[in-house]
Amino acid sequence: MQAEVVDQVSSEAVPAGAQRRKQVVVIGCGFAGLHLTKELAHEPVEIILIDRRNHHTFQPLLYQVALAVLSPADIAVPIRAIFSKQKNVSVLLEEVTAVDTHEQYVVLASGTKVRYDFLCIATGTTHSYFGKEQWAKLAPGLKSLEDATEIRRRILLSFELAEREAIEKGTHPPLHFAVIGGGSTGVELAGAISDITRLFVSRDFHHLDSEQVSISLYEGGPKILASYPDDLSYSAAEQLKGLGVNVHVNSKVEDLQPGYLVVNGKRIDAAVVLWGAGVKASPLGAMLNVPLTNKGTVIVDEYLNPPGLKNVFVLGDLAAVKENGRDIPGVAQPAMQMGDQAAHNIAQDIFGRPRRRFHYFDKGDMSTIGRRAAVADIKWPFKAHWSGLIAWLTWSTVHIAFLVGFRNRLGVLASWAWSYLFSKRDARLITGDHTLVGWNHILAEGEKGEAHAASLS
Repeated sequence: MQAEVVDQVSSEAVPAGAQRRKQVVVIGCGFAGLHLTKELAHEPVEIILIDRRNHHTFQPLLYQVALAVLSPADIAVPIRAIFSKQKNVSVLLEEVTAVDTHEQYVVLASGTKVRYDFLCIATGTTHSYFGKEQWAKLAPGLKSLEDATEIRRRILLSFELAEREAIEKGTHPPLHFAVIGGGSTGVELAGAISDITRLFVSRDFHHLDSEQVSISLYEGGPKILASYPDDLSYSAAEQLKGLGVNVHVNSKVEDLQPGYLVVNGKRIDAAVVLWGAGVKASPLGAMLNVPLTNKGTVIVDEYLNPPGLKNVFVLGDLAAVKENGRDIPGVAQPAMQMGDQAAHNIAQDIFGRPRRRFHYFDKGDMSTIGRRAAVADIKWPFKAHWSGLIAWLTWSTVHIAFLVGFRNRLGVLASWAWSYLFSKRDARLITGDHTLVGWNHILAEGEKGEAHAASLS
């Protein structure tokens, strides 16, 4: 049976003498796909927006869901709700499994083929465990709402299990949280774990000893936040240390097992291990049969097209873009600009006008570290390096401004006020099962320590 070909603008439906509207297929509704689709709202195109999830997620705030500051609904909006008034958009909850750039269609998991005049791929990146895929179950990364709720489950469950041990046996084993990777994700997670430990554990867990809780950040390179200027990297490390986080640089993780990790040859027990050490490109880029980087990202030209594919645009984290000899970072700001640029050039192509080359307007970078702690490398409208409270306030303002949906902005403002002004967090819900990877190992190690101490007394 031949697969159905989806064409929102079939030539049979075009009146005689009228120009056929172009069909734009957009894969992925992250920052790039979202911006591109919005920019095409008033162009003579029909858009088919395909995503595996039914919502757009504001990824910079995922860690706050993971650490129970925000609820998932605060940072996610249904895609259909975003485009409900944009009549030239059709949304498909589907997954693309193949791309035929010669015949110009994509194949869905259902087997359906979707024809395109212009194809825009913005499916981003996923976690990279550097060939150790078995580590994924032991150390979840943070790329989706599912990841965030799993991390939240593990962290809160570790406190619950330790409290239970303390009630039943009078003591509990040490709780060590290990975060692997000193980039923005790792730094944010480590600082947020410190926040939740300092502000809520002693108040809500009456038998849990906060002195038995420790947090470590392991970075394989010589400094954390490697893309930042040295002074801000140093400031970030000092702010983390001020929050009680042990920062270890030049520390390579060599093995992960349930309940412990091996760093530079040393075995370290850990109740929870989190991953922020690397990413790899979405497999969709490889389906184009074009040159890729060693990370799997697609090498594109100054118009964001792979070689020889003028009607295919690769955007966001999936695109390998160089400017002035430097790689453009895979973060939200350039992704949004790429989406806007691709939409502009699609319109230019339709009307036979010259295209515009992509230029990344770098306004700076910011990373939050904890409650009232952050670093900001400001490049526009002036240059400045900020740390501490002023950087955190700037970070907060910018992220509120870019949240999609008025309700989300109000919700996040209310949650932050409740959390940071009154030290309240109502999003501390444990969903899923009540087992924790490696907990039996932690208990066993604790019993060994007690037995050893008794033999010495």
